[in-house]
Amino acid sequence: MVLAKVIEPARRGSAQAPGRTPGRSREQRIRFIYKPAVFALCLAPFVWIACQAATGGLGANPIEALIRSLGDWTLRFLLITLMVSPVAKIFAWPLAMRFRRMIGLFAFFYAVMHLATWIAIDQFFAWPLIWAAIVKKPFITIGMLAAVLLLPLAVTSTSAMIKRLGARRWKRLHMLIYPAAILGCVHFYMMVKADVREPLIYAGVLAGLLAWRVAMRWRPRPAARPVVPTAAERHRGPARPEA
Repeated sequence: MVLAKVIEPARRGSAQAPGRTPGRSREQRIRFIYKPAVFALCLAPFVWIACQAATGGLGANPIEALIRSLGDWTLRFLLITLMVSPVAKIFAWPLAMRFRRMIGLFAFFYAVMHLATWIAIDQFFAWPLIWAAIVKKPFITIGMLAAVLLLPLAVTSTSAMIKRLGARRWKRLHMLIYPAAILGCVHFYMMVKADVREPLIYAGVLAGLLAWRVAMRWRPRPAARPVVPTAAERHRGPARPEA
């Protein structure tokens, strides 16, 4: 009996490699497998667009197609970022929250590329013309406002900035993603000239995501369960007030 008690813990200990715990192994998978995979998936549209631009696959008006494609993916990544929380809660998949920051930063990346392509390739850094377009064309004005709203979100996306601002102020600041996404949908709707089905689909998805958040915020909270005294407490009776 004594020998069995000594051997059994040793056998259980040898089943796990020294220095490896389930929690550490999970973190390693997230860091070295899942996050690189998500990064590659997020970067894949940009690589595809770049290959199309390099091989002449963007059609008769490649500059417009390039700007449009980058803008489309900006809006898509904004919506995917807003989808992470509902997916994590509805499907009980908290791991999805670990990738929300990366996806949001890719939305900013595509927005910067969208804006930079318009300024550098379409306008050739003609700043007077660029400023005139921002002022006179409402859809460009709205798109520029959306890009400006994304800037503080990207700057404050690090863990150090969360600690510096405090969790409450950081969360309030990052609510700017909602008006940015709304402005992005409006910008897309105003930009297209004939077929508005695609921007309306994006607007419908955004409306559903915002409605879900409103419902979660205002849902009735479950009532607190009454505290049931234990058998020992019932036997002891009510506590006597101290003198």
